[in-house]
This record gives sequence, C-alpha cells and structure tokens, in this order.
Amino acid sequence: MAGSSREEEPLLVPASWEEDNRLQAQSLILETWLESKKMWKIAAPSIFSRLAMFSMTLLTQAFAGHLGDLDLAAISIATTVIISISFGFLLGMASALETLCGQAYGAKQYHMLGIYMQRSWIILFLCSILLLPMFVYAAPILKLIGQSTAVAEQTGLVAIWLIPLHFSFVFQFTLQRFLQCQLKTAVIAWVSGLALLVHVFVTWLFVYKLKVGLVGTAITLDFSWWLSVLGLFGYSVFGWCPLSWTGFSSQAFVGLWEFFRLSVASGVMLGLENFYYRVLIIVAGYMNNSEAAVAALSICIAICGWESMIPLGFFAATGYVNLWYELQMRLEQAMQKVPGLPHLCLC
Repeated sequence: MAGSSREEEPLLVPASWEEDNRLQAQSLILETWLESKKMWKIAAPSIFSRLAMFSMTLLTQAFAGHLGDLDLAAISIATTVIISISFGFLLGMASALETLCGQAYGAKQYHMLGIYMQRSWIILFLCSILLLPMFVYAAPILKLIGQSTAVAEQTGLVAIWLIPLHFSFVFQFTLQRFLQCQLKTAVIAWVSGLALLVHVFVTWLFVYKLKVGLVGTAITLDFSWWLSVLGLFGYSVFGWCPLSWTGFSSQAFVGLWEFFRLSVASGVMLGLENFYYRVLIIVAGYMNNSEAAVAALSICIAICGWESMIPLGFFAATGYVNLWYELQMRLEQAMQKVPGLPHLCLC
C-alpha cells in the first residue's frame, strides 16, 4: 500500500526548471529576431535591386505592346528567350566570383576581391563573345525551327540591337557580387532604382515622343542596363572601395583556366534552368495567331520571372550569411587550437 501511494503522488516540476525553460524560449525568440534582422538587412536591398532590373524588361514589353502585336511578339522572344539564355549562363558563370570574393573578404585578403573581379571580367567577356552567333543569326535560327517569317525577322532585328545589353551582363553581375561581398547591397539597390526611373522616362520619350519604334525600345533597355553598370563601376573604382580595388593588375590573367572550370558548370546549369520552360514561347509560335499567343505567354512567363526575384534575393543573402558563419567558425576553431594566439594578437 505504501508503494502504491508513492506512485499516486503527483510529480512536481521544480520552479527553477520552469524558469529555465522560459528563459530559453525568450532567448530563442530574441536570437531568431536578431538573425532575421541581419538577413533582411542583406536580403531587402538584394530583392529590390533584382526587382528593379527585371522590371526594365517588363516595362519594355509593356511599351512595345503599344506598337502592335508583331512588335510585342518580337521583343518578347528576344528578351524572354534569347536574352534569358545569355542572362542565365553569364549569371551562373559569375557565381564563382561570389564564392571566391566571399572567401577572400572573410580571410581579410581585401586586395584579392578586385583581382578576382578582373579575372571574372576576362572569362565572362570571352564567353559572351562565344554567345554572339545566337544574336546575329537569331532570324535564320527561328525560321529553321518553324517560326513565322514576320516574327523571325522582327526578332532578329531586335536581337541585333540587344547585343549591348548582352555585354552589360559581364560587368553587371560581377560588380554586384564584388559589392555584395563587402555588405554594400544598399549601393546596388540605389543604383538599380535610379536606373529604373531613368528607364521609364527614356522609354516613354523614345516610344511616344520620338516615335523610334521597336528599335527604340531595345536601345532604351541597352542604355538603362549600361547606366547601372557605369554607376556600380564608378562607385567601385573611384575611391569608395579603397581596400578591395587597388587598380588594374596583371594578376588577373593568372589562373584563368581554373577560374573557367570553376564557373562553367554553374553557367551551363543556370542557363539550362532559365531556358527549359521558356522554350514554351517557341512552341506558342506554332499556334494559330502566333503573334498574340507568343505575346500573351511571354508576358505570363515574364511576370513569373519577376516574382522569382524575391526568393533569389533571399537565396543570395542566405549564401553570404552561411559563408560568414563558416569562416567565423573556422577562425574560432583555429584560435582554440592555438591558445596563446589571442594573447599574442592583443600584445
């Protein structure tokens, strides 16, 4: 009976345990809040800059829609298919710079950031030259795969005028990663926002006032992207990054093959990922009233692409935060292995 009475007694939790659990919960909430603030500090400007740059393409398509169905179909295929292949491939190639610059910044080898960026310029520029036939022979290629002659000819004309946009990716993507690794995402956001405002005005001027037509819409897209490139380049080179930019260096020509091997896999992967669902626009060209079908589907895909800039911004922020934590963890492990090192550093 005595044993059974002990089993029936309630198990009382000490008050100290409840207090510890409460404090742990509060600590977890506080840490989550602080980490979220750090993430948003990086992610918000990154998301805004991506939305701003992608909005230029949407606005260009919107203005081209006022010119006619044929012009809208042509600018849609040129920007949503041809440019997207170039965009995805070069963006993937630039991911190698993101990794190397992040490691160099974490290791406080700041001068290497500028060298890595110059090395990336060389590799991406050579790759962009290899992609030029896709723009030059866009019209024959589209005719070969069964697109209507009118759409193919107009798309080929637009593709030729979008070659400057194609080359702007070489510098836009590399400059963005160069600045992101230094926590200068706000600069990218400001430059992108300014370029978007200028693009709206210039496109309105070319289409409605000067009436340049379809070629004018392509020129405005070239101009706005290069305006963003010049803004980022000026900030990076003319004094605002004194530690990471020390001028042009011959070291940029060292290790190009290794850099290419590191970049090409990501470039091919992202290029194919960008292309595989956009091929639906080409399929839409086989339908009756192909101009309207191509224009409608391309607008839908462009809107989906615009929405995807939000998770891409978070993805970029997550990558940088994880890299910083990994470098910090490695540094702490090294400090533990050498107990006298902190005292030596303090001295």
